[in-house]
Amino acid sequence: MQLIQETPDLSAYLAADEVIDHHHPLVRETAARLAEGVADSYEYARAAFEFVRDTIPHSQDSGDLRVTWRASDVLEQGTGICYAKAHALAALLRAEDIPTALCYQGFDVVHGLVAVRFNGAWHRQDPRGNKPGVDARFSLDGERLAFVPDPKSNELDYPVLYAQPHPAVLGALKAARDRPHLWQTLPTAL
Repeated sequence: MQLIQETPDLSAYLAADEVIDHHHPLVRETAARLAEGVADSYEYARAAFEFVRDTIPHSQDSGDLRVTWRASDVLEQGTGICYAKAHALAALLRAEDIPTALCYQGFDVVHGLVAVRFNGAWHRQDPRGNKPGVDARFSLDGERLAFVPDPKSNELDYPVLYAQPHPAVLGALKAARDRPHLWQTLPTAL
């Protein structure tokens, strides 16, 4: 699949904003801790991915009713759905000057993940969190995502790489009272 940058300006994929708040002290502290002892940006990216995938439970899997959307809140509260976990990973990667985009897949609802830029190319990564039937891994050599769309079932990979969360995604997260409410309002398409 051909991935398409929403904006040609690569610096947009390093920027901080209200959601990907990599200037926040907790994001900076977490990034610094993850960077200790790693040899290069690739090792750091893998460590950040594994940290978000493995230590921040997906709130649906864990039964957590809280809804997080800002990267620093995901790290502080230690919970989030796929979009929130993608926001946290994007912030940790951008904190170390690794261009990171938000991207999406379409199933019954929209699923969120990230793409990182290494060696002049984008590579999608899914920090959703593993569970039986889901084995996502950090990889620059072929994708190891949580889910693979089935085009026969009208499932798809959205090709656009966003510098900021898609408005439909962010709107649903911000408006949700709790995770059960969010589950009723998740976007079904972008």
